[in-house]
Amino acid sequence: MYSEYKPGLGKFKLTAGKFYGDPERDKGLQTSENSKFYAISSRFKPFSNKGKTLVIQYTVKHEQKIDCGGGYVKIFPSNLDQKNLNGDSHYYIMFGPDICGSETKKVHVILNYKNKHHPIKKLVRCKVDGYTHLYTLIIRPDQTYEVKIDNQMVTSGNLEDDFDFLPPKKINDPTVRKPTDWDDRIQIDDPNDTKPEDWDEPEYIMDTSAEKPEDWDDAGEWKPRQIDNPNYRGVWPHPQIDNPDYWPDFSIYSYENISVIGLDIWQVRAGTIFDNFLITDDEVYAEDFGDETWGETKGPEEEMNLKQTEEEQESERVMEEKYFEERFKKKLERSSSGKDRAVGQTADKEEF
Repeated sequence: MYSEYKPGLGKFKLTAGKFYGDPERDKGLQTSENSKFYAISSRFKPFSNKGKTLVIQYTVKHEQKIDCGGGYVKIFPSNLDQKNLNGDSHYYIMFGPDICGSETKKVHVILNYKNKHHPIKKLVRCKVDGYTHLYTLIIRPDQTYEVKIDNQMVTSGNLEDDFDFLPPKKINDPTVRKPTDWDDRIQIDDPNDTKPEDWDEPEYIMDTSAEKPEDWDDAGEWKPRQIDNPNYRGVWPHPQIDNPDYWPDFSIYSYENISVIGLDIWQVRAGTIFDNFLITDDEVYAEDFGDETWGETKGPEEEMNLKQTEEEQESERVMEEKYFEERFKKKLERSSSGKDRAVGQTADKEEF
């Protein structure tokens, strides 16, 4: 269902794109308009993942070699107003690639906990080529998670460790202070280094009429060389104590009334194809499903793209040759015409 929260939202089209592994199996939702917001969603029977593994999986193909735009999905609760889906809509999970310029090329993993969105603290790199890639997020009841790209694990860990859901288990003991004699300076001034007697000999004489600006930062000031501090004791280890505000929560992974999957993205250059959406509690089934869909068509897709690239390069080469042949032909014609005119003028002079 398309969102209607504002006019001018981008439209999707069903296509396998310019190159593909199979013209029918590879059809997906493709963004079709540049510099647009897109908002579309699909509802399913509500469920809870309490006590179960949650697997979210889909494919993304940035056929246009995207320069700036999202390729992620969002998972929503059952009370989502689909016709009003927008960037402020409450969601449970946001997962998938996001690319913008040379700085942002990452996989978002953002989880809702007590109505606050928490991004993963790790940097997870996404794929940046124009081929179809399989993205998988696994959240388990033991509070562990895993991110896979193309059915290969790229990162994993514990939800409590890699997200700021809870206060830290340990904190610095507020009653303890660093000893006053603790020396944590790695280097110190060399006490044996002395300032050369001729250090202040000026290259020029002072202009007595000039005034020093108030914000002038003196340059060239002599400083003694630095040496390793023989009394260096390292960074002082602040004693830790249990955090009285910490309390474990073994339900971080769990969501109630999961019921909608949607795309809520912005793209500068359109052309991304989304396909093979899957939500399940079976990790093995998800991996097999990925192999049977993306896995079977990725090879032929790459072959078709390479063939198209070679044909385009050959076409460009032929056109370039034709262009230069035409230019050379016109140049010869102009040269020949000029010689004919010169011969005619010479003949006229001889007759005269």
